[in-house]
Amino acid sequence: MTRREDLLIIAHRGASADHPENTREAFLGAGEQGADWVELDVRLAADGTLIVHHDPWYLDRRTVWDTPAGDRPPSVLSLTDALDACGTGGPRPLGVNVEIKNSPGDLGGEHVPHTLEVADAVVGLLAERATAGVGDRVLISSFDPPTLDRARDLGGPPTGQLVFDVASWPDVVESTAGRGHSALHPWHPFVDGALVERAHGHGLAVNTWTVDERHRILELAEMGVDGIVTNVPARARAALGGPATDAPA
Repeated sequence: MTRREDLLIIAHRGASADHPENTREAFLGAGEQGADWVELDVRLAADGTLIVHHDPWYLDRRTVWDTPAGDRPPSVLSLTDALDACGTGGPRPLGVNVEIKNSPGDLGGEHVPHTLEVADAVVGLLAERATAGVGDRVLISSFDPPTLDRARDLGGPPTGQLVFDVASWPDVVESTAGRGHSALHPWHPFVDGALVERAHGHGLAVNTWTVDERHRILELAEMGVDGIVTNVPARARAALGGPATDAPA
């Protein structure tokens, strides 16, 4: 059972209820609101730069995949910029959950091939950053199993399998653990005590998303989840009480 004081508060795209998501302001705000970690989304730009952006398209409908990093909107960060922001986002560095966006059909158009080079780029950049003290406070997640498996095979940071509907993947716990990953990241309506117990029995941390309601935060804490991804880290911190923790996922 995870102790409440050890439960990680993970800011969803930063403190995204109060700041534009995936921006420097959102990451700095996460630290100010008492988050332990930040969750952010990574895609590969046309020139191979890792870009922090949730959707395949910018607001002007250009795709991230087809746009060089130098032509991206001014508010859009590179992964390097985002890691820098999280490193100065409060009284202590924030951990970072890097979600690799690389599922088939989620790349900006049918003409975009599904490749694993984004996983190579993420692991390579994080390896470079490890000497700056980032390496032991990073976790890579993805909905796409081949992408996640590639990141694991490259010997990068711990990895977590994102899953939407646990019912559609009945052996997700066994599959995730059997493939050598460290965590399961299920959508919170599918999380109950039995799932948490089963995951913990297979050595997996459970980090669930995206939870803003106080009563549900407390329910999940009682179930023993290891991390809660939220748009409002200050609310989660107030609900859980106690000091922020530096425990890794």
